[in-house]
Amino acid sequence: MSTLNAEQLEAIQTLGDIARLHARVRPNAVAMKFEGRTTTYAAFDANTNRVAHALLAAGVSKDERIGYLAKNTDYFFEILIGGAKMGAVTLPIGWRLAPAEIAYLLENGEVSILFVGAEFADLARQAIELSGRQVRVIELDSASDQGFAAWRDCDSANDPGVDIRASDTALQLYTSGTTGRPKGVMLTNANLLKMWIRAGLAEIDCYRWIDGDVCLVAMPLAHIGGTGWGVVGLLNGASLVVLREFDPPSVLRLIALERITKLFMVPAALNFLIQMPGARDVDYNRLKIIFYGASPIPVDLLRQCMDVFGCGFCQQYGMTEACGTIVYLPPEDHDPNGNRRMKSAGRPMPGIEIKIIDKDGNTLPSEAVGEIATRSTSNMAGYWKNEEATSQTIDADGWLRTGDACYLDDDGYLYIQDRVKDMIISGAENIYPAEVEGAIFGHPAVAEVAIIGVPDERWGEAVKAVVVLKPGAEANEADILQFARTRIAGFKVPKSVDFVDALPRNASGKVLKRSLRAPYWAGKDRNVN
Repeated sequence: MSTLNAEQLEAIQTLGDIARLHARVRPNAVAMKFEGRTTTYAAFDANTNRVAHALLAAGVSKDERIGYLAKNTDYFFEILIGGAKMGAVTLPIGWRLAPAEIAYLLENGEVSILFVGAEFADLARQAIELSGRQVRVIELDSASDQGFAAWRDCDSANDPGVDIRASDTALQLYTSGTTGRPKGVMLTNANLLKMWIRAGLAEIDCYRWIDGDVCLVAMPLAHIGGTGWGVVGLLNGASLVVLREFDPPSVLRLIALERITKLFMVPAALNFLIQMPGARDVDYNRLKIIFYGASPIPVDLLRQCMDVFGCGFCQQYGMTEACGTIVYLPPEDHDPNGNRRMKSAGRPMPGIEIKIIDKDGNTLPSEAVGEIATRSTSNMAGYWKNEEATSQTIDADGWLRTGDACYLDDDGYLYIQDRVKDMIISGAENIYPAEVEGAIFGHPAVAEVAIIGVPDERWGEAVKAVVVLKPGAEANEADILQFARTRIAGFKVPKSVDFVDALPRNASGKVLKRSLRAPYWAGKDRNVN
């Protein structure tokens, strides 16, 4: 039996409505489990009300940003939905970022309250000092009267009764650009919910939810693949099992112990799982479908995964600015023997418009390669305090340019060929060359640097630096990498460095990164992994 009927689905207009509705229709069902803590939907609704009141009592106003610096916890969803009930915007921060990077997000987002995991207290202190802001820290793991639970439980469990609209921003995720600082992607209640509600009404098999569904949240909450997946599960009344961080033995243990029915992973994570000793001995009897994204799944990996897990697979392609999913490749198109559609990203989700355009914005015919643009209620409200970047990304008619070079076949399936932008995706982390180049360029021996993505069997893509040294200067790979580690997060640091006499450039002086990448991608049928 479906968890919600059409009338109930359509009644959910805001994130707060998720908690309200399920507290009414399934109060005793489990909403979340986390490390021995179980929360019913009735308790979840009450706790999110308490968070809303506590934020109001702390002087947080509507549209103010509240930060979250921790690994995955169930408390995050109480903060997100509790904040949304009174109009605050949750701003999750990647815990692998360097202090200066976190400081920028605190400053740019004008964060006044920061919820912090105990292991990141020192990191938070450094970042706050660098930001120059007055930020109140609330420790998530503390059992003291200064900890999250005590702070939350000081206030009323009644609904705050604040007038919240579907168009109000509820979540702000940061994504870097090919140039400049990271940009805050403003996602509204409607952005996060409307498309998934349409998917439920369309009764697409792979997006059908029934009573008893249990979904695993193991991807980082600072990414749409973590937060968005959790929201979809809660929207549909599933039980979330929240894993602090991706850990293959823990994932396999929880799949069997909690009888997981649905999960979202990146292909690199799936590869780690099937390589684990005993992976084939786990009971996957309840596992119905694995959703994956950030990169397509190689046929060889699909074949192994289907053999190990014995469930359906669905690819989801999208971007943070469009709430993570634009098109999907359903289980019926996943062929362990390989077929043309296995090389595609799939077809549009319900209510999603896509088209392929040239550099001037003209629509291209089937099979012609151009940039994919998308229009729907999933498109972000814009970049926080960056109207110029917003207008460059979304045109007056609401079409969002993704930066991916693709083509459509006659059946409407999307095939990704390359990136118009230079972004690298390594293990589902978005890495922008300009940021890494800026970090390395400050090395006293470096005259020029170009950052490219190269194929990597484990991570999909790996970051490579191509460096020109100053005349007479000396530096080796270890020197360059160590210098970079002092300035950017570890996952952004290149895995290797090539030294060259000069970088290839066109007539206008622009570095020809496609030429730099070409030798590494030779023989590949696409230029992204």
